[in-house]
Amino acid sequence: MRAPVGELVREWRDRRRISQLALAISADISTRHLSFVETGRSRPSREMVLRLGEHLDLPLRERNRLLLAAGYAPAYGESELAAPEMALVRDAVRRLLAGHDPYPAAVVDRSWNLVDANRSLALLTEGVSPDLLTGPVNVLRVTLHPDGMAPYVLNLGEWRAHLLGRLRRQVEQTADPVLSDLLTELRGYPCAQPVPEVEIPGPGDIFVPLRYRHRGTELSFFSTVATFGTPLDVTVAELVIESFYPADPATAEHLRQG
Repeated sequence: MRAPVGELVREWRDRRRISQLALAISADISTRHLSFVETGRSRPSREMVLRLGEHLDLPLRERNRLLLAAGYAPAYGESELAAPEMALVRDAVRRLLAGHDPYPAAVVDRSWNLVDANRSLALLTEGVSPDLLTGPVNVLRVTLHPDGMAPYVLNLGEWRAHLLGRLRRQVEQTADPVLSDLLTELRGYPCAQPVPEVEIPGPGDIFVPLRYRHRGTELSFFSTVATFGTPLDVTVAELVIESFYPADPATAEHLRQG
């Protein structure tokens, strides 16, 4: 059964830790009107629902959910990546991935499932169990699973804390039950190293590196994350491109030599 729109607005406002007054001021409506919406005494207009979704900083998927709960059609499409209208998006992603070689890069969806990757990503998955590389391939599971990349990650405790922190914040941002289940699963994986609760830099540290053993050679990477800047489609909004760069000259030379 679908929750009423007012209940959803109140849930998201509480999750964002925004008072009714603050949201009313931000969305330029009266607190009385917002209160009536939340209690179901007033049905918001379509424009009002979209405005509330914007000022609550909701993902496009959740804005559509608000609209449906209020009795309106979704405003944002959700196209299959293989659809003809997504050809420009696919081309842009492939150009970005190919241009990043010989450094690893991957594209993931909202659930951290692998959508596409460049050929250099194979360097990081070389020793991974084939079972984990059978679709859908979840990159967090591949990274932290004991049959995945975990045995080759030299700073597993540190990298694990970094990834679980990102996923935890994503769960808080989206309230996605699939991601919440994934977080619970990953927390159950073994790790012999200390896992810091808070990422505190040591002397000279400017990022959390991924220190990885490849064929007896220690490699060090830092990563960047990119998203589409002005998405109006749910699928496009949820695509994330993660690119890895060498964190020292020795790693850069190893990658250039292939």
